Amino acid sequence: MTPWLARFLYSALLVALTPLYLLRLWWRGRAEPAYRRRLRERLGFYRTRRRAIEGRVVWLHAVSLGETRAAEPLVKALRAQIPGMRLVLTCSTATGLEAGRALLTDDDIQTWLPYDTPGAARRFFRRYRPLVGVLMETEIWPNLLHAARQAGVPMVLANARLSERSQRKGQRLAALLHPAVQQLTWVLAQTEADARRLREAGAPQVEVCGNLKYDIEPPPKLLARGLQWRQQLNDPPRAVVLAASTREGEEQPLLSAWRALPAPRPLLLIVPRHPQRFNEVGLLVDNSGFTLSRRSSWAEGPTPEAARADVWLGDSMGEMPLYYALADVALLGGSFAPLGGQNLIEAAACGCPMVMGPHTFNFEDAAELSLKAGASLRVAEMADGVRRAAALAADPQRNQWVQSAFGFAAAHRGATGRMARRIVACAIRGRGDGVGGL
Repeated sequence: MTPWLARFLYSALLVALTPLYLLRLWWRGRAEPAYRRRLRERLGFYRTRRRAIEGRVVWLHAVSLGETRAAEPLVKALRAQIPGMRLVLTCSTATGLEAGRALLTDDDIQTWLPYDTPGAARRFFRRYRPLVGVLMETEIWPNLLHAARQAGVPMVLANARLSERSQRKGQRLAALLHPAVQQLTWVLAQTEADARRLREAGAPQVEVCGNLKYDIEPPPKLLARGLQWRQQLNDPPRAVVLAASTREGEEQPLLSAWRALPAPRPLLLIVPRHPQRFNEVGLLVDNSGFTLSRRSSWAEGPTPEAARADVWLGDSMGEMPLYYALADVALLGGSFAPLGGQNLIEAAACGCPMVMGPHTFNFEDAAELSLKAGASLRVAEMADGVRRAAALAADPQRNQWVQSAFGFAAAHRGATGRMARRIVACAIRGRGDGVGGL
């Protein structure tokens, strides 16, 4: 199949399915109302009639919560190097939309990423006319990249990663995806392995820059609050095991394994990855016979009743550094089911040792480096992970793990500066329309 035909068939399918996508958003909006707002933006239509946004516009797309957090140091670096920069920040999820607000100034714009249909992509670029576009991590959209080339907008894939699993899937759609990857001006990869796979996928210029997630600084106020709450559990002393960013299918085995631990057990703190599952996980805890206290039920800090509960549910947004500072050890969500694991770098930056399951392909390099640094350990299944986490939480030598976690996080910083320099260079070489000269 020719690339032209592949993109034509892909576009026709997307256009035909758009009503179903919109219905799905409306359905998801029952639990997360943000999905029902500004639906026209998903189609590339905007409230005002102005043809374009003026100024030194940098477009950055971060699909969800993790990518948005990773983009924070990069956005700060770009502002320092592009005077008068206006950020157009797009996302695809409600959690990304919420987290993205912290990156905005009064002159910035936040909007949904339009669906990848030819018309929506063209309307997006006519509206915003960015100097440069930055896609975070794995976002390859054939029509958006084609429209960017037509509009003369250089495109950068930043903090780029491509696992072997994703590479195999992409090879089945090579006629569509390889030409899209070839539209990228620069690919700034996390690791040498990512760079090799992205070159094989068709990326013309690839540079290894490291992982932006190492450059994220946990908010000191959240860390201090977590340590303060930890002190409230010292009478009598009680260890804390955090199940961080758990995914569907992991909580039930976790609770079963927790039940098998001998008493007295540590406090178990569960923080689901997706907020729409908070109530579901709370019900699982109740049905397992444990006493439950929800973070949302206390404002300033845990109540005396909460301190006596078996399980805490971290049903809040933006407080993961607090939970890591509070915990003695964490179980890595998404790694005990074949989902690739969540961000383990954030835990290390907060000084929290990590117990990982067998599935960490989303953070393959970071997982191996943390193991070598003595900041984490790996187990084969949830029951063993629970036993090892409970033992580590009570280990008198745990502080060595804490120091190893801090050292591991600090040793791999610096990706932000390398990526910012490449993006700024693309912006300077972008359009010669009077706004490109920096």
